[in-house]
Amino acid sequence: MKQKNELLQRLNELGRNLVSELKPEGYWEGRLSSSALGVAVAVAALYFDNPKAHANEIDRGLNWLKSNMNTDGSFGDTPESPGNVSTSLLVYATANLFREGKSWINSFQKQIAGYLRTQNIDIHSAKVSKVILDHYQKDYTFSVPILAMSGLCGIPDKEAFKYIPQLPFELSLLPRPFYRLLNLSVVSYAIPALVAVGIVIFKKKNSNLFWRTVRRFSIPKALKILHRMLPESGGFLEAVPLTAFVALSLINAGYGETEIVKKGIGFLKSTQRKDGGWPIDVDLSTWVTSLSVKAFRSNLDGFINTDLQDKITDHFKFIQTKSVHPFNGSRPGGWGWTNFPGSVPDGDDTPGVILALLKLQPKEKVKKEVLAGCQWLFNLQNNDGGFPTFSRGWGKLPFDQSCSDLTGHNLLAFSTVLEVYQNELSRKQKKKLQKSFEKALHYLEKHQREDGSWLPLWFGNQQTNDHANPVYGTAKVVTYLKDSLEHKWPSKNLKQRLKVLIEMGARYLVSVQNDDGGWGGAKNIPGTIEETALAVSALASIENLDKCNVGLSWLDTFCKQNGLKPAPVGFYFASLWYDEKLYPTTAYLEAISRILELRKE
Repeated sequence: MKQKNELLQRLNELGRNLVSELKPEGYWEGRLSSSALGVAVAVAALYFDNPKAHANEIDRGLNWLKSNMNTDGSFGDTPESPGNVSTSLLVYATANLFREGKSWINSFQKQIAGYLRTQNIDIHSAKVSKVILDHYQKDYTFSVPILAMSGLCGIPDKEAFKYIPQLPFELSLLPRPFYRLLNLSVVSYAIPALVAVGIVIFKKKNSNLFWRTVRRFSIPKALKILHRMLPESGGFLEAVPLTAFVALSLINAGYGETEIVKKGIGFLKSTQRKDGGWPIDVDLSTWVTSLSVKAFRSNLDGFINTDLQDKITDHFKFIQTKSVHPFNGSRPGGWGWTNFPGSVPDGDDTPGVILALLKLQPKEKVKKEVLAGCQWLFNLQNNDGGFPTFSRGWGKLPFDQSCSDLTGHNLLAFSTVLEVYQNELSRKQKKKLQKSFEKALHYLEKHQREDGSWLPLWFGNQQTNDHANPVYGTAKVVTYLKDSLEHKWPSKNLKQRLKVLIEMGARYLVSVQNDDGGWGGAKNIPGTIEETALAVSALASIENLDKCNVGLSWLDTFCKQNGLKPAPVGFYFASLWYDEKLYPTTAYLEAISRILELRKE
């Protein structure tokens, strides 16, 4: 084992660093990387709304883009990301709006066009649409908004909308429970884009008399639905790209005076950063707060006093949904990823908060909130036993389906609630928790791959061939299963099933450790703090101590050379990457905490 004093010193450094980021109100805010895609779409929305009134924000956004181009003329989703076609195309399209007024735009566009040519895209050809549609295949969530905005910016030409599929916004008029039964080509969270982008395509594209009649009749009611989904902040899902796509689409469809647009533009102006950039979402404060609390493990009291723990608890209680959510009709009891009003309860933040609350307070003080969260999760669990992110039963597109990392998280939450409240729950409550646990376990057994790995949904690695991240997914699931195995309530049979999965997952993680001791998203992918620390947490055991020590040495060396440098690991399903400032700290802190606990054992 690495010297205990060294580990304790690093633990104290990381713990103090994390505490310094805690806001007085009782939560961690974190910081998402700025996004070229977010900047491009926001600038375009501001231009279409009023280029003179928003000249300052537009200029700062354009300057940010000018300063963050990759050397090959491309744009990635973070300043640390290699270029991709979608983001580069959107930046090119936005720049096209300013060709006449800014002398540097011409050479700027030439550089981007050069990159796009290396990807077999002629920016002036109608084949642009085919390339984007082929990239995203059946999922129109990103492809159609990207093409619609490009068309509005004159890319590739005046005939652009001829090649863009019509989004069936008229289907939004049906009762919400029907949505999951429909053959929608967008994911569950993207109904605002379905409506707004669908309307502008309808306005710009020829269609037959029947559909023109149906859709013309549908517009007023669809706009009312959109207005009902609008949060007080004006930001749909607190997301810059989604809000900007909605605003610029409605403006160009002739609905620029609606409250949806006015509030959306206000949201974009208020969320621009001092350097001119925008993140893809305002923040992940709920997520990073639950991660932070859990990362301290048994050391929580040594770093955060009871008054602050009470504040964090009060914050969690305050932001728990208390009524049916206007965005997707979700029932009360869940938690979303941020404390801002556009957040929607989901299947990863809710178990995260449940576990954090049970660390922060005596069980009787949080029982009401914890059990309400469990009830919300019961209603989310799919028939296959797995957990999706937002909506039960949406199974057409991969994003909406059950996934392993969320399912493992919920399995641990249910197991912990059974362990903590086993003498206080009714027979019916226990049975329901046990049933959900066993269904989740069955899902994980079915979806563990032959090599022992699991794939996550929300996290990937931009350097792997398929952008997947089996190291992240496996590390998270193994850790959730290991913590569940420590509980006393499971039967011998359940514990044996857990052990089999854990052993297979651990073997996979050992097999993909890089020669230098770190872990990337897969074998021979350069290591990151996040992936290495998560793998160490998952493997923390006497039998794998040598592997963990080599991983800790890698972390120590990397941090001395680079600091707590975050890596782009988020938003894998759409390859829309982000990094988060607090991910390295929370992951590293948890890894060291778990290794130190082995010494106590």
